Amino acid sequence: MTLPLEEIRSLIEQARDAWIGGNADQFASLFTPNGELIVPGNRWVGMEAIHQALTDFAATASHVSIEIHRIIVDGNQAVVEWHWQDTTLSGQTTRADDAIVVDFQGNKISRWREYIDTQTWEEE
Repeated sequence: MTLPLEEIRSLIEQARDAWIGGNADQFASLFTPNGELIVPGNRWVGMEAIHQALTDFAATASHVSIEIHRIIVDGNQAVVEWHWQDTTLSGQTTRADDAIVVDFQGNKISRWREYIDTQTWEEE
């Protein structure tokens, strides 16, 4: 079963909102029980591990903003391009452009794989 485009967009927007709000419960609930979250250097498998990843991140972040630039959908896969900025509790700001490949099973995320570019922003 292929998810409707609107549902895929909604799931991605819910994931964005969960990151912005530091809501680990909401973010983890978007994944299948054995879903994967992969970022450079880290891989979390399962809802509990994904929940802990966002909990750990939220404990160090004071502000997160995410601007979605585009979502490209093909069947039960999507590619997302977004701009990410976060500020830690100590005041350090990180900016990145992020390309994310997302796979869906049913109405859940089965795999979320990020490719993150922080170097472009360091050059400005």
